[in-house]
Amino acid sequence: MQKGLKKIRKKMSNTRLIAVSFAVVILIGTLLLCCPFSSREGVWTNPVDALFTATTSTCVTGLVVRDTGMYWSFFGQVVILVLIQVGGIGFMTILTLFSFFLRHQISLHDRRLLQQSAGSLDMSGVSATFRQIILGTFLLEGLGACLLSLRFYPQYGKIGIWYSVFHSVSAFCNAGLDLLSPHGSSSLIAYRDDLLVSGTLMFLIVMGGLGFLVWNDLLHSGFRPSRMQLHTKLVLSVSGVLLLVGWVGIYLTERDASMAALSEPQKIWASLFQSVTTRTAGLMTIDQATLSDSGALLSMMLMLVGGSPGSTAGGAKTTTVAVFLLCSWQLARNREHVTVFKRRIDNRIVRQAGAVVCFYLLAVLLATLLICAVEPFGLREVLYETVSAIATVGLSMNLTPMLGVFSKLILILLMYAGRLGGLSIFLAMTESQAPAPLERPVEKILIG
Repeated sequence: MQKGLKKIRKKMSNTRLIAVSFAVVILIGTLLLCCPFSSREGVWTNPVDALFTATTSTCVTGLVVRDTGMYWSFFGQVVILVLIQVGGIGFMTILTLFSFFLRHQISLHDRRLLQQSAGSLDMSGVSATFRQIILGTFLLEGLGACLLSLRFYPQYGKIGIWYSVFHSVSAFCNAGLDLLSPHGSSSLIAYRDDLLVSGTLMFLIVMGGLGFLVWNDLLHSGFRPSRMQLHTKLVLSVSGVLLLVGWVGIYLTERDASMAALSEPQKIWASLFQSVTTRTAGLMTIDQATLSDSGALLSMMLMLVGGSPGSTAGGAKTTTVAVFLLCSWQLARNREHVTVFKRRIDNRIVRQAGAVVCFYLLAVLLATLLICAVEPFGLREVLYETVSAIATVGLSMNLTPMLGVFSKLILILLMYAGRLGGLSIFLAMTESQAPAPLERPVEKILIG
């Protein structure tokens, strides 16, 4: 059996192996969630709804067709939490964790696989990077659970401890799933003014969305910019700008719309949370259906960018969009190379960034077209749903449970593709194709 698995792993590329591993985890989760003991009522769950829930959990999205707190039993919620954790830090990371426990040596193939799964730039020290990922994940999730229990335990008793653990993992993994609906709360709206709960969740979301490589570099550089890698500088810069622009933009567009009934301090705090959660977290303190058109469009733009490579977040990624915009700026200035922080970016990476951005935009447009063709809902709501799905955000204008089977399957594909990432999708499809043995003649065409 082991020899057969090794042969399969050798024949299959790293990208495809990661894609298949996610599919296997989703399939196992679907089978478990279908069973009667996973639902509160003890009934069999529709396979499509179980598949949707397993996908949204493993792909750390947060769109739901069955209310997580009301429909699923404690066992079902535990399955969902395990899927979130596996999907958040990566299935290959989990497998390597077992290898450490069993004291197996990590082969060169495993190191390459872990490097790609964890978003590391090189293989040197990949084992140490792995340890830091595991340690950092559990430390931050444990800290978040302890802080949340200070509020949830006095309010809900012993079940409050479970709520604290679940929401801490959900926030750090940018999953966006919550359990508070049995207590009359829609997501985190009841805690909109609670600085402890919403502040803790924002901290976890940001830390999960920065990426494991950034953590590692910050520790090694001693937080000194001069010693940081270009990747870290770009991630921190873009993340900070997006957070600030989103905060101010949402406040200006929503203060007289969805936040009209709030006080001024509440508007400021809710705007900050909305800016943070659109970076693929999915938890919300304001009803997304009440957003103004400009606020909804700004939220979709933030969702499409998402978090950073090698993180628990989705989206096209901060560095991808940054390179794409820098390339456009340099082309407008008739410059051949893309430079940032006195460093030139490899042209291959620039091309990849353009391909990823195009993939996300085309996928969103095609999915929106198909869903609008079969559903009676408006363009705004459907577009918000598809962007949220492929960016693995989980924010919705209360549309998901009302969709038909065809639309749910489209969203499942979007969530799966979004979790793997646009570049991984391209690599999985083209890795086996040999390059052309000769160069084709060059000819100019008109563009623009």
